[in-house]
Amino acid sequence: MNKRMVIMLVLATLLFGGIFGFKAFIDRVIADVFDSMEPDVVTITASTARTETWTPRFEAVGTLAPVNGAELAVEIGGIVRAVHFENGQRVEAGQRLVELDTRVDRAELARLQAALRLAEQEESRLQRLVEQRSVSRAELDRVASEAEQARAAVEARQALIDQKTVVAPFDGRAGIRRVNPGQFLAGGAPVVSLQQFDPIFVNFNLPQRNLPLLGDDAETRITVDAFPEQTFVGLVTAVEPRLDTSTRTIPVQATLDNADELLRPGMFARVELDLGQPESLIVIPQTAIRHAPYGASVFVIESDGDDTIVVQRFVRTGARRGDLIAVTEGLEAGEKVASSGLLKLQNKARVRIDEDEAVQPTEDADPRPTNG
Repeated sequence: MNKRMVIMLVLATLLFGGIFGFKAFIDRVIADVFDSMEPDVVTITASTARTETWTPRFEAVGTLAPVNGAELAVEIGGIVRAVHFENGQRVEAGQRLVELDTRVDRAELARLQAALRLAEQEESRLQRLVEQRSVSRAELDRVASEAEQARAAVEARQALIDQKTVVAPFDGRAGIRRVNPGQFLAGGAPVVSLQQFDPIFVNFNLPQRNLPLLGDDAETRITVDAFPEQTFVGLVTAVEPRLDTSTRTIPVQATLDNADELLRPGMFARVELDLGQPESLIVIPQTAIRHAPYGASVFVIESDGDDTIVVQRFVRTGARRGDLIAVTEGLEAGEKVASSGLLKLQNKARVRIDEDEAVQPTEDADPRPTNG
């Protein structure tokens, strides 16, 4: 029994040893084949690192606001008697827009004016009698007080009539009217929106760290989705004296000319603001940067005898502008880097540079793509 067991163990050892030995032999042959294979040449495009002068730029989102804007409403309720404007019409300050029915108020005003005239006549007559010492000064004071009360009643009724007339408080463009003749309006009911937007404001927030760089009358450029190919230029005209404690930013307001009225209140705007002094930077296309958790890197193109290879080099990046990115460390002006095909590259890979401009990534600091 023991001899038979030993023979089985020896045979099993020889069998498994042969299997593992054959597997190791196959793995070694495969490794030798791969080691002897030359890597394929990778086709890439190349770009030369160059020096450009950039002014530090702050970008934000803002909202356009009118110089003057209001939702006009009636102060006192009543029946609409007349509407004196058309939808979208340009109106001037002081122009009557809506009138309510004031017939009852004007009749009451006439009665109060008659009472005022009588009180003033009585006051004048008593004034002469006092000078003649025919009546007492107390009687004149009483009549003078009654005249003053009558005058105040006239002014109050006139003010009530004025409150039933909606007048444009400033020059601007009226919106769509919300009332019609004969309609009853309650007090405070909106009548029309009136906006003055030439010039026009753009409001945005500036981080507190950039506040020392904000100069007087700093130039501001904005773009809006309605006119993507146009840039509107204005100047910073107001800075809030205190910061927003929740965001630690400071509200800033710029003023832009808007004579053609292309810009409208409430529009979303992309704001660009130059801060600080111009500085010289080394820039390359953003497509030349390989981003990874352990840092950003580029593939620098070098010669290795008759071959062209790439060497991976870690860099530190800075500001971005359009298709370009600034490299603050790790790259010198004039060095060539791979600008496309980075996913196929590894350190010391052999490459071939495609000179066809049709496949070359764009290098525009202010690209303006068209919507096809």
